[in-house]
Amino acid sequence: MQDSIFTKIIKGEIPAEKIYEDEHTLAFLDIYPDEEGHTLIVPKKQIDRIYDLDDDDYTHLWSVAKRIARHYEDTLGRRVIFKVIGVDVPHAHIHVIPYDPQNHTQHTEHMEEKMAQEPDFAALATIASKLRIS
Repeated sequence: MQDSIFTKIIKGEIPAEKIYEDEHTLAFLDIYPDEEGHTLIVPKKQIDRIYDLDDDDYTHLWSVAKRIARHYEDTLGRRVIFKVIGVDVPHAHIHVIPYDPQNHTQHTEHMEEKMAQEPDFAALATIASKLRIS
């Protein structure tokens, strides 16, 4: 497997502003942040999808995300949001983003518009029947 950009950062081949590091995990600032302080947390072992991590690595990654989120809330005085997208880089990662409500008004307005409409309960039931875990 070819090294991802995150693996190159882990190996020190590409510079990064590191926020946290331990033997299994690295957290560094996103170079194209959604908000100031936007951070990426990655396992040092390159695994494409977050749900393919073994249970210990998965749990550790989220415990680091929790620790960083609490630290950011204490330091910045703002709520933190997480994003797990999983398509932009083939290396499992969590985005930790300090939340700025002023920059998220467009999302809120769109959500209010959607919530004013009646939900499509038939469509929800159809997809639920395909996805339900027995």
